[in-house]
Amino acid sequence: MNFSFLDKYLPYFLSGAVVTIVISILTVIFGTLIGLAMALMKRSKVKPLNWLANSYIELLRGTPMLLQIMIGFILLQRFFPAVDWSVGILTIDLGRLIPGIIVLSLNSGAYVAEIIRGGIAAVNMGQTEASYSLGLRPIQAMRYVIFPQALRNILPPLGNEFVTLIKDSSLLTVIGINELMGSAQIVISNSYIPLEPYFIAAGLYFVMTFVTSRLLSSWEKKLGKGYQR
Repeated sequence: MNFSFLDKYLPYFLSGAVVTIVISILTVIFGTLIGLAMALMKRSKVKPLNWLANSYIELLRGTPMLLQIMIGFILLQRFFPAVDWSVGILTIDLGRLIPGIIVLSLNSGAYVAEIIRGGIAAVNMGQTEASYSLGLRPIQAMRYVIFPQALRNILPPLGNEFVTLIKDSSLLTVIGINELMGSAQIVISNSYIPLEPYFIAAGLYFVMTFVTSRLLSSWEKKLGKGYQR
């Protein structure tokens, strides 16, 4: 193994890791908001909203993410001008980055919608009936009674989705975004070392997913303490 290239190319990996973290955080935020909206629409008694949410979820879950990235990028790039954003020694084209984040968020929203819907459905119906009997309106019952309990069911699969998102951000390399995977490929092209840069990228992905898993696990345990008997 030859890791002598790190003296020269380590900043490429660090800058790529920063871009990956930015993509992951923004995608988690927007994906969760989309997923929450879709989950509530799917539970709605208004048929058009229900049909729209079902169609969205089935379409996004039923097609490869790579195809969604390619199609979404071609459709969206015309709305976002090419503006460079510098991170360390890397320069990122916002005209590519923003469509990439939008497509990842839309895809994640479909999976998060099912996670939230399942978590809410797992809460005993008696909780809803008890809330109504106390005079709470449906929105208040969802906010103060149902959703806090559903959060315990939602958090573990939601954590898995977040970890998956960090890894899936590497797919944005196909539209020219130099996140961590793209940075590794730049190093390979410049150093003519074909394998070791991938090990460095894999190690950094592992650190990010491991830290995320531990943080979510800690939050899950903290949340569960309030329900222990």
